Amino acid sequence: MRQNKPMKILGTEIKPGKQTILNLDIARLHTRTKVEVPVIVERAKEDGPVLLLNAGIHGNEINGIEIIREIISKKINKPNRGTVICIPVLNVFGFLSQTREFPDGKDLNRVFPGSKTGSLASIFAYHLMNNILPHIDYCIDFHTGGANRFNSSQIRINRGDQELLELAKIFNPRFIVYAPNREKSFRQAASRAGKKVLLFEGGKSLDFHKRITLRGVRGVMKTMTHLDMRDFTKEIEALPMSESVIIESSSWVRARHGGLFRFDIKDGASVEKGEIIGSISDPYGKFIHRVKMPESGHILGLNHAPIVYQGDALLHLGTTKAT
Repeated sequence: MRQNKPMKILGTEIKPGKQTILNLDIARLHTRTKVEVPVIVERAKEDGPVLLLNAGIHGNEINGIEIIREIISKKINKPNRGTVICIPVLNVFGFLSQTREFPDGKDLNRVFPGSKTGSLASIFAYHLMNNILPHIDYCIDFHTGGANRFNSSQIRINRGDQELLELAKIFNPRFIVYAPNREKSFRQAASRAGKKVLLFEGGKSLDFHKRITLRGVRGVMKTMTHLDMRDFTKEIEALPMSESVIIESSSWVRARHGGLFRFDIKDGASVEKGEIIGSISDPYGKFIHRVKMPESGHILGLNHAPIVYQGDALLHLGTTKAT
């Protein structure tokens, strides 16, 4: 936490009580066209924690972008104490083409902490780590399920970090999932730099979902209230949510056969061992396979694709028991 210190981001001094819109513009397209990544900084007159809200690290994961858009639109990002930095679309390149990857084909979330002389994605990661990350204390990194996978609202955290667990409970997603850091991910690099990172998952690619958006916006308000950045108590009380379920372990239930997949369960639902949650059939009405649950648990994520191949992930099953 910073007290009475000057703040200079991307070469621009951020004065107390001011909003500043900066541009992270270190990369260009092959046409030499500059693609700018807007960085919206709201600094209160009183010093306090610095919170980063970022989304769109995968360009087609737009529900997180919608969450931050709504936060900015409703001026939730204006703190009474401390600073809120919003980067609604980290991977502007992928957002423009509605794809997950950077233009060089790399997954931006697999190249951190980046390199000054590496691939285009790696260079971008390097500048994010060196120009934005040193200024922050906390981060909420918004994601959605990939492809056709719809994720129930969940916060993923490292096991054994009590402060992160407390922050996740304050945020209050449907689930709190213990999940190890992915190698070379933004969460891993930021955590190694000493930053507290909550990774939010909710919804699916190229899709908006009001329930997910509401949970994300409310979670930010709860987090800012907890960090004493601004009091949203009245707004929070008007949007009650159920208590989070802590998931100790999880695994994917995969298709034993290829075919047409239909499910009879909702994301977030509780299921029992042996329960039939859907079926896979051929297109001709001659074959049908009932999908049964291998164990009891909660549906963290669900494949919405109507066509699956053998071995495809059908659903992400979480349990409250440690393995």
